[in-house]
Amino acid sequence: RKITPGDKLWYQREFTVPEDWDGRDVKLNFGASDWETTVWVNGEKAGEHQGGFDAFDFTVTDHLKAGANTVTVSVWDPTQHGGGAVGKQRQDDEHDIEPHPGGGIWYTAASGIWQTVWLEPVAPAHITRLDLTPELGDDTLRATVHAEGAAGREVKVTVLDDGEEVGSATGAAGEQLSVPVPDPHLWSPDDPFLYDVRAELLPADGAPGDEVDSYAGMRSIGLKKIDGVQRPVLNGEFVFQTGTLDQGYWPDGLYTAPNDEALKYDLQAHKDLGFNMVRKHIKVEPQRWFHWADKLGLLVWQDMPSMDTGKVPDAPAREQWEKEYHRIIDQHRSSPSVVMWVNQNEGWGQYDQARIADEVKEADPSRLVNNMSGVNCCGSVDGGNGDVVDNHVYVGPGNTAPEPGRAAVLGEFGGLGLRTEGHEWYPGGGFSYEDQADTAALNDRFVGLLDGIREGQMPAGLSASVYTEITDVENEVNGLLTYDRQVVKVDQDRVATANQALIDASRSLPGAVTLPTGENRSLRVTTEGHTEKFLRHQDGLAWTAPVSQESDATLKADATYKVVPGLGDENCYSLESRNYPGEYLRHRESRVRRDADDGTQLFKDDATWCAVPGENGVRLSSLNMSGSYLRHYDSEVWLSTPGGKQPYDTLSHFTADTTWALEAPWAP
Repeated sequence: RKITPGDKLWYQREFTVPEDWDGRDVKLNFGASDWETTVWVNGEKAGEHQGGFDAFDFTVTDHLKAGANTVTVSVWDPTQHGGGAVGKQRQDDEHDIEPHPGGGIWYTAASGIWQTVWLEPVAPAHITRLDLTPELGDDTLRATVHAEGAAGREVKVTVLDDGEEVGSATGAAGEQLSVPVPDPHLWSPDDPFLYDVRAELLPADGAPGDEVDSYAGMRSIGLKKIDGVQRPVLNGEFVFQTGTLDQGYWPDGLYTAPNDEALKYDLQAHKDLGFNMVRKHIKVEPQRWFHWADKLGLLVWQDMPSMDTGKVPDAPAREQWEKEYHRIIDQHRSSPSVVMWVNQNEGWGQYDQARIADEVKEADPSRLVNNMSGVNCCGSVDGGNGDVVDNHVYVGPGNTAPEPGRAAVLGEFGGLGLRTEGHEWYPGGGFSYEDQADTAALNDRFVGLLDGIREGQMPAGLSASVYTEITDVENEVNGLLTYDRQVVKVDQDRVATANQALIDASRSLPGAVTLPTGENRSLRVTTEGHTEKFLRHQDGLAWTAPVSQESDATLKADATYKVVPGLGDENCYSLESRNYPGEYLRHRESRVRRDADDGTQLFKDDATWCAVPGENGVRLSSLNMSGSYLRHYDSEVWLSTPGGKQPYDTLSHFTADTTWALEAPWAP
C-alpha cells in the first residue's frame, strides 16, 4: 500500500557476532536510510539519524551479548511533508505517483533503508575517514587521516603505483599531510589512472595500529580565461564537458540499483555513448557508484537533493539540509571524478544561494561550485557567485552567455522522447519535451543538437552541456536508454562520434567569425550545383535566385544587405535590406522574411544571427533559436533545425545549405 506521512517502516533481524571479533568494537553501518532512522540492539536504543542521502554508523559494542542478537530499525519519512531533502520523491495525491499521463517530473518516494547495512569490527583506535586532494601545483597528494580514539597518535600515508612506493608522509592524525607524487600520471576521462593509497595509524605504547587501503587520482579542476572566455579547465586545459542528467531510478528498486554491476552499467553506458561527464541529479548514490565513475573516467557534477518546491524552508529545515550537505561533501570529497558541487536546482526550496555557495567553496576549494542550476528557470534566483552560470533550455540548446568570473554551462537541455513498446513504465503514455516519430528521427534530432553545440554554442562561450536524460524514468520517456536498461534507443556509434567531435573541437577552438559591420554584402549559396544563387528577398520573403552582372537593378538591390550589429545582441549580426532601410531578415514561424523593426524584443531577437564557421564560408545561427540556421531549401529560405520534423530540416546537404559565402555587394 501507499506509505502515508505518519507511517513508520520497521525492520528486524537476528545476527551473531563472530568469536574472532572479541576485543574489538563493533560498528553498525548504514549507507543511507530515508529519512529519520532509529536503531535498537537487543531492545536498547543505539542511536538516531536524520537525513536520507548520507552514510552514518553507530557503535553497538555495549549493546551486544553472546549468541543471538536482535537489531530493530524504524524509519519515518515525511517526504515532501517534512523539511528535509527529498529530491524528486513525492508521496501524496497532489503529486499522484500512480502511472498516468500527467505524472510529469515527480517520482515514487523511496522511503526507508535503501543502501547497504553492514557490521564492522574495529580496533578501539581506528581510522574513520581518509581525505585525499591532489595538488598539481607542487605535485603532491594532500591527505588527512581522520581517526577515532587516536589523540596524539601518528599516521603514515603512502602512495603506490603498481605496488611500488611513489612517496610517503608521516604526521599527526587529523592534520593535512603532503605526500610527494613526482611527475604525476594525471587522471582524466581519456586516461582514468588511479594510484593506490595506504593509510596507517601507527602503533603506540603497546596499542595496535590500523590500516586502510584506498586510491587517488591526480587531477585539477578550475577556471581559466581562454581567448577572453572563462572556461572550466581539467589539468589546466579546456575540454568541453558533455554529459547527461542521471537520476538514478530503477523500476524494481526505485533508489536502489539491483547490484553493483547495475551501478557500473549506467556509467559504462555514458562512456559507450561518448560522454565524458554525468550530472547526478537530485540524488546521492552509494560510494560504489563513485568508485566506478573514478575507475571508468567520468567527470561528475553532484547535486545536493533539493527540499520541496514552492516553499520557503524554515530555520530547522535549513539547518538540517546544510548539515546533511556538508556530510555528503565530506563523504565523497576524495573521488577524483567529482568536479562540481551543484547546490540548488531551479529555485526548489531556494534560500541564501550566495552564502551557501561561498561556504561550499570554503569547505572544498578544490572543486567548482554551481550556486543554482537553471538560473533562468522557474522563479529561481541566481546567487550571482560560484564558478558557473547555468541555464536550462528545453529543447535548446539556447544561448548561455559566459561572465567575466563565471563559465557558461547548460545544466539541462534536450528531453527528446521515444516510446519503446514492451519497455514502458506506463504503456501508451509517457512524457517528453519533444516526441520523436521513430528511432531515425531521434538519432537525427539528437545528433543535430550535439552538432549545433559544437558549431555554434561552444565557440560562442558555452563550456558544458547536460542532456536530459540517460534513461527513461517512470512516466518520462526522454531517455537514451529505456527505464529497464534493455534497449539503447539511439545509434551508439553515431552518438559517440558526435560527442567525440564536440570534445575534440574544444581542444582546438575555432577563432571567432567576424563580419564587416556597417558595410553592404551579398550572400552566395555554397551548395554544389547552386553556387550561382544569392540570398534575396521578394514580396517580403527570403529566397535564393541566380544573380549576375546582367541582372536588373531591383534584383541586385534585393540581394544586397547592410551588415549591422545584432538588434538583439551586439555580439551577433542583423541583415538590413539595401533597398528597404529599417527592414531586416528575420524568422517567423520558421520562414525567413523581410520585416520592418516593430521595436519589440521578439523582433530584435528574431532578426539577430550569430556567425559560426562554415567549411567555405559563414553559417548564421538564430539568436533565440540557437542550433537552428539560415538555410536555403528548394529556393526558399528557412530557419532550419538539424534533424527537425520539417522537410527543410533534413540532414541531407544541411551543412552546405546553411553555409554562405560573403561576397562584394551587388548594389553598393
